[in-house]
Amino acid sequence: MEIENTGKSSLIKEGKCMIVAELSANHNHNLQTALDSIKAIADCGADAVKLQTYRPESITLDVHSEDFILKGGLWDGRQLFDLYKEACTPYEWHARLYEYARECGLICFSTPFDREGVDLLASLDNPIYKIASFEIMDLELIRYAARQQRPVVISTGVGSAREIEEAVNACREEGNNDVTLLKCTSAYPARIEDAQLSLMTELKSRYDVKVGLSDHSPGSMLPVLSVALGGVMIEKHFILDQSIGGPDAAFSMDKGEFRAMVEDVRKAEAALAPRGGIPEDEDSQRGGRQWSRSLYVADYIKAGEVFTEKNVKCVRPGFSLHPRNYAQLMGRTAKKNYQPGDRIDPDALKD
Repeated sequence: MEIENTGKSSLIKEGKCMIVAELSANHNHNLQTALDSIKAIADCGADAVKLQTYRPESITLDVHSEDFILKGGLWDGRQLFDLYKEACTPYEWHARLYEYARECGLICFSTPFDREGVDLLASLDNPIYKIASFEIMDLELIRYAARQQRPVVISTGVGSAREIEEAVNACREEGNNDVTLLKCTSAYPARIEDAQLSLMTELKSRYDVKVGLSDHSPGSMLPVLSVALGGVMIEKHFILDQSIGGPDAAFSMDKGEFRAMVEDVRKAEAALAPRGGIPEDEDSQRGGRQWSRSLYVADYIKAGEVFTEKNVKCVRPGFSLHPRNYAQLMGRTAKKNYQPGDRIDPDALKD
C-alpha cells in the first residue's frame, strides 16, 4: 500500500485495503521483541505497522480513587495509570522502530494521545495520524493532529453520531479532508455478533469519508467482510507469540493467524475485483458451455421431416442451438438428415 503525496495532504489509496498490524503493548518493554515483531509483520504480508505514542500521564492521572480503577472485563481491578505504564511504547524507541519498519518495507505510523505525542510523530515524518476510539471526543487533540496535513484515521467505537461529526469537522476545519473512519467495537476482546459492520456503509455516506475496520474480535471473518463493504483499512492487533503474554495478548493475532488473515483479505479483494461486468456476448462464455444446455438431435431425422419433442432434446453440453429457440424450432422441417448427437445450427430456423 502506498501513500500518495498530493501537495498539502496525502491519500490512503482506495482499491487495495491497507492491512495494519497494531503492535500496541505486545513488546513487553523489550526493544528486541518490538523489532522482531516488525520483521514478522512484514513477513506476514501486512502493509503497515502501527504504534501507540503516549506516556501514562498522557492519558490519565496517577491516583487510586474508585473512578480510576477498572471494573469488569479483561483488566478488572487494574489502576488506569499502572495499566498504561505497562502498555506504553517508550518514546526513545520510536525513531528506531520507524527506521526499521521502513527497512522492512512497511509503513509505520502511530496513535498519539496528546500534543507531545503529535510533536514526536511529526519529527519522525509520521505519514498517518490515528485517533483512538476513546479519544474521539478530544477535539483539541484531533485538530492538532489534523493540522499536520497528513491522513487522519479515527476509530468510532464509542463515538455518538454527534461526536463522530464533530471529529470529522474538526479535521476539515483545519483544511484536512483526508479522513478515514474505522468501524470499531470497543470491547477487548469483541464479540463477532456485536460488530454491526453494516454501519460502515452508513459512515461512508453520512460523513463523506473513506471507511475501514479496527477489529478486536477473534479470527479474520470481520476483516474479510469489511472488504466487501468498501473498507480501505483493516487494523488488527499483532503479537509475536501468545506465550509472551501482556495486556493485549488476549485479542491479538499471532504470526500464523495474521498471515492467514492477509491471504483471506487478498482473496476477497480478488473475488470482488471487476472483470468486465455481466457478459453481453454469449459467445464469450463458450468456455463453460460444456456444462450448460442446448438443443441437440435425439433421434434420426430425415430431410423433410419435422422437428418434434421426440427427436429434439434440451441437454448438456451447450454447443448447439440455444434453448430459447425451442418453440420456434418445433414443427419446422429439417433441411438435411440428422442423427442422434448432431448439433442444430441457426439455419434450421430459416424458412
